Order: sequence, then structure tokens, then C-alpha cells
Amino acid sequence: MLKELCVAALVLAGAAPAVIFADTPRQIEVVKNTRDNPTLYFSGVKNDLGVGQEVNNFLRACGWFDVVPDPKAQFQLAGSRDGDRIRFDLTQGGAPVGSWQAGAAGSDRAIAKNVVNAIIEKTFKDLKVKGFCASRIAFCAQTAPGVRNIYVCDIDGGNVEQITRFNTLCVEPCWFPDGRSIGYSKYGRTGIDVVQTTLNPRRSRVLSAFRGINAGAAISPDGRQLAVILSPDHQVDLYVMPVGSTRLTRLTRNIAVEASPCWSPDGSQLAYVSDETGSPRIYTVTVHDGSGRKRLPVIPGGRDAVTPDWSKDGKIVYATKVNGNYTIAVYDTRTGENKRATEAPGNWESPAWAADNRQVVCKRADGSGKSALYVVDTWTGKTRLLVATPYNLSMPVWSPCEEN
Repeated sequence: MLKELCVAALVLAGAAPAVIFADTPRQIEVVKNTRDNPTLYFSGVKNDLGVGQEVNNFLRACGWFDVVPDPKAQFQLAGSRDGDRIRFDLTQGGAPVGSWQAGAAGSDRAIAKNVVNAIIEKTFKDLKVKGFCASRIAFCAQTAPGVRNIYVCDIDGGNVEQITRFNTLCVEPCWFPDGRSIGYSKYGRTGIDVVQTTLNPRRSRVLSAFRGINAGAAISPDGRQLAVILSPDHQVDLYVMPVGSTRLTRLTRNIAVEASPCWSPDGSQLAYVSDETGSPRIYTVTVHDGSGRKRLPVIPGGRDAVTPDWSKDGKIVYATKVNGNYTIAVYDTRTGENKRATEAPGNWESPAWAADNRQVVCKRADGSGKSALYVVDTWTGKTRLLVATPYNLSMPVWSPCEEN
């Protein structure tokens, strides 16, 4: 794979500190036959251990470098603080690649996110989004029997924040395209509603409260439509409706149970799960009128197919049962390639794409049934633990980013 390494002038806007490149960089190209990451040695930030630790965390968490302890790595990154400025220098084999400065105002995490964003955005042509390190992951935590609430964390698993505080089930979180609010299914005494909660300020409103089930909410890429599973006539089917309206378009009508809708990148189709053949499989359908219905294939040996998520570059990630355990697989709607993404033991479930179209976050349950959250690199097959707590964690979803 060709990775273009080019560090150029950049000023990042927003509340976090700006990153400004100080020297004219030279252009570097790394040619590889496989999609391995380049190795990087980070020596820390002289005179600021806190920022150095956070930069190290986000270099590892971003998934685009392999951070190693060997100074003979392909690239070397060093930082130093002088008063209210922090300078970073990137070299390759001792030859300068580029230098830039960051303001030392703000939290260590905010500085680190901006620095690592600047590095990866100007290093990898395959990364087509801005602000990746500022994206967040929403998930469910079961804190008591019959009680689950929605939490969010940063991409390194830190900065965990509780979003909902109900003595009931709040499940199936989904992000709105602006990344500022989350939709989810909230169980009540008389039924299940779909609720939207904004993160700042914290406000909530009900999006869908029809009789019976209101579940599996998914927001269209333009933020205007809601895909939802409803049962107003005691059949569990797939519907779409404008956000803020009660006008429904029914896309399925059968005795099967539908679940887990997700939108295509252009908003013209939905993928969803149906058990009409006796076991759950993934189907696609056009949003306009429910036509063009198609069942998707599974990997060899896969028995079921559940919880799909559709990347912006046309890949559907899903969980499928192989030899009694769930594993993660990726189906490319453009090429028809269908491959397994996880090989490690355990049950790997509920995958959701990161904005980089490369990594997915998912739940992994071990032999004891305890579940934690992991990130899977679908290019390399590498996995990393994201969050583990005394509680069972599930249903993670990664927030969107601005396109680069």
C-alpha cells in the first residue's frame, strides 16, 4: 500500500489548542505490499510528562501507527516544552520530515488530540476525515439487573461519561450525523420508545412512541430520517419516518422479525436483519418504496448474520456465528469480497465502523460471559482492549467525523 507522508502548514480551529507547522517539510513516501502500519518511536515531551503521556495514548489509539520502543523505528517523534509552546519534530532515520508547534493552553488530552490529528491527517492519504482523535464511542453498561444506561468514551477508552441515568433499559445507541446527540431505545412501563439526548447541553426528546415496540433506531446520513423497528399491528417490521414527524413509510410486511437497520452511505438503502428463513440474515432494501430487496451472503462457515453497520466506503461489517461463537466479518458491497476480521477466541458481537472506514468497535464476551469493548483493525486483524469495567458492556457505536 502506498502511504504518502507529507507534513504541511495546518491550523486547527475550535476550542482545543491550535497546531501550527513551523518548518517547511519534505515529502516522504512509504511503499508496502501489505497494509501494515509504519513503526514510530516516540521519545516523549521534554519538560511536560503529562502531555507526553496523552500523545502516546492517542498515537496508539488512532490505529495508524505501530508505536514501538525501538529508536530505530521507521519514524521518530520527539517533543519539548518551552514556556507556553510545545514543539514536535518528526524524523525518518534521523532526517527531518517536519516540525510544528502546539499551544500549551488547555487540557493535556485536548493538546494530544490535536497533535495526533495533525500528524495522521497529513501523513495518510487513506484517512479521509478530520478530527479523528476527537471522535467518541457510545455504549451500554449494565449496572444492575434490568438496568442499562448509555455512556461515552474517547478513542483510547478514557474520559468515560455517563449520558443517561434511568432505572430501566437504555439500549441500541446511535449517533446523529453532527456527533452532538445520541438516539437510543428506552424501556418504559407501557412500551419501548426511541429517545434523542443531546450531549451539551443535556436535553432529551422522544422521537418515536408508537404503540408497541419502537427500537433499533438509525439516523440517515443527512440527519433527516429515522429508520426504526415498529410493531403497531403486532408485526415487527421496518419503517422510516422524518425526524420530528409521525409520518411512516413501511418497508417490510411479513410475519418475520426485523431488527438492526443501518443506512447506506448515500441514504438510498437500508441494511437490516430478518429471520424469515428461520435464522437471522442481513438484507438490503431501497428506502423510497421497499423495493430491490436482496439477501447478503455470509462468510464460508457462517450460520447467522446480525447487527450490520455500513461504512462510508461501501463495506458492511456484521457478526456471524462460526463453530458456535460469533465472529466479526466484512462484506464489500462494491467488490463482493467477504472476509473474516477476528480470529481470537470469544464471542465478538455488535460491530460498528469508525469514521476512518478501517477500524470497528465491538463487544467481546469471554468464556465466563463477561463482556468488554474492543477495537478491531479490519486491515490487519489486530485487536485492542478499549474499555473493561466490572459491568457488562455492549452495543458500542463510533461517532462520525468531518470529511477531509
